[in-house]
Amino acid sequence: QVQLVESGGGLVQAGGSLRLSCAASSGTLSNYVMGWFRQAVGKEREFVAAISRHGLTTNYADSVRGRFTVSRDNAKNMVFLQMNSLKPEDTAVYSCAASRAISPHSSVSLYDYWGQGTQVTVSS
Repeated sequence: QVQLVESGGGLVQAGGSLRLSCAASSGTLSNYVMGWFRQAVGKEREFVAAISRHGLTTNYADSVRGRFTVSRDNAKNMVFLQMNSLKPEDTAVYSCAASRAISPHSSVSLYDYWGQGTQVTVSS
């Protein structure tokens, strides 16, 4: 069982940056591919980024590639999402998730554990 807790969300102006963190209160994150997803009000949950178990491979949604960076620190049992050049359309609840898959992927159904999420609001 893995319990995930996100932090680092908040209100930021367009063009600003935020760094989200995902910590495991139980379980060992190095055993899992880790992903970040977001869900805006009235929209479906969408994939943002994912990282392999050892952090050597990453995968990004086209909408965030070049602006967001996913990373992990397995020694600290944490995963991060650095978000730069934020846009109002990035406003959403951001959640981290853990998957037993082999490679970083975007399939919601293949993620086994989810955090509660943290709100990111980007003002114009």
